[in-house]
Formats: sequence, structure tokens, C-alpha cells
Amino acid sequence: MKEKIYTIPVNEAFEKQDGCPFCRLYRQLEKKEVDRILGAAMMEPDVRIQTNDAGFCGKHYRQMLHKQRRLQLGLILESHLDQLRREQNAGTMLGKHAAARTQTEKLQKLEQQCYLCARIEQSFQKMINCAAYLWGQTREFRTLVSQQPWICLPHYRRFMEEARRELDKKTFASFYEAVHTSEMAMLEKLNKDVSWFCKKFDYRYDDEPWYDAKDALPRAVKILSGEDEEEDTET
Repeated sequence: MKEKIYTIPVNEAFEKQDGCPFCRLYRQLEKKEVDRILGAAMMEPDVRIQTNDAGFCGKHYRQMLHKQRRLQLGLILESHLDQLRREQNAGTMLGKHAAARTQTEKLQKLEQQCYLCARIEQSFQKMINCAAYLWGQTREFRTLVSQQPWICLPHYRRFMEEARRELDKKTFASFYEAVHTSEMAMLEKLNKDVSWFCKKFDYRYDDEPWYDAKDALPRAVKILSGEDEEEDTET
């Protein structure tokens, strides 16, 4: 059975026409999960076991710091650091070389984990699947997709992959024609805007208008790599 729980947030994200809708969905999930881990979930024993083991990536540590909920973050860090310290002291009886290998392997694993990233990704994947499903089911959603100014390339790739798995061949052919054509038109315009931006540094183009090139560089970065999170600071 399809995940219907995400139909409303996916539709709402696509109703806006301001940047990548999938980036918008990801930021919403991110904010929800950061608020959750610094709220009641922090005191749940099973959650604390998971955060002690997985830790967090640098991006999500910084977002938690920006929330200014210092005691909550302090308690999370206290138990995580206590477990980390004990793990890094373990295995010394095996000899320094063996201990160092075990300890660095654990640190490498820790660098590749993030409790929040894992939770966000689980829900985000279902949202992408829901978007592909909606595209195949409703004309209204197809219209919303066609009205987007852009879908960043990382999420365009995932949307295309999910649609290929979700839709039958005939429906996917229609999806590909619509979404791929729109994305390529956007990239062509972006390419022209960046080129015009560069030309404007030539004195021969001083008197020429900027057209849509003034924001070409930040727009290109957003489209190529995805949009940065919106920092939510609390005092």
C-alpha cells in the first residue's frame, strides 16, 4: 500500500514555486527531526542508545547548537562522549597496533553515521516515492511539477529513478518527456545566464542589461548541488 501520509506535505511543497520543492521537503523534515531530538525524544532510552552509538554529522551538530537548547544538547553529548571515551579506551590489552586499528575503525564508522540523517532519509525517500506516485495518478500534480522553476540535479536524479521504479513503462515515458524536457530547458537557460554573467565583466558589455544573470552563480550552485538548509536560530 502506498504511503498516503506524505500526500499533503508533498502537494504543499509543490504548490510553492520558489526553488527546488524536494529541497523544501528535506528542510521541513530536518527541522522536525532536530526539534524532536532536542525535545521529549531526548529522554527516551531507546533513542539515547541510538544517538550514543551513531552520533551526528557536523551539519546536524551545528543545527542543534543554533537551536540554543544547551541543556538538552549537553545531556545528549554527555552520554555520547562517555560511550565514545570507553570505546576508545577498549582493546589496549591487545597491543597498541591492534588497539589503534580497532579504535580508528570505530571512529571511521562514526564519521559515516548520523542519527538524524538516517531518520530524515527514511522519510524523505518515501516522499520522493509519493511524488512519483502522485505524478502518475493526478493531472493536478503533473501541473504543479511543470510549474516548478527548477528541481536541483541531485533530487531530479532521485525523482527520475523513483519514477522509473514506480510507474509503468507508458506512464514513465510520459513522465520522462515532461520532466526531462523541463529540466533540460532550465539547464540551457542557466548555462546562458552564467555565460552572460561572465560577459558582463568584459568592458564591451558595460552598457548591456544584466537580464536574468545577476543571480546566475548562486542559482547555479543551488541547482547543481541542492539548496542549503535555512538556519533556524532561537534565543
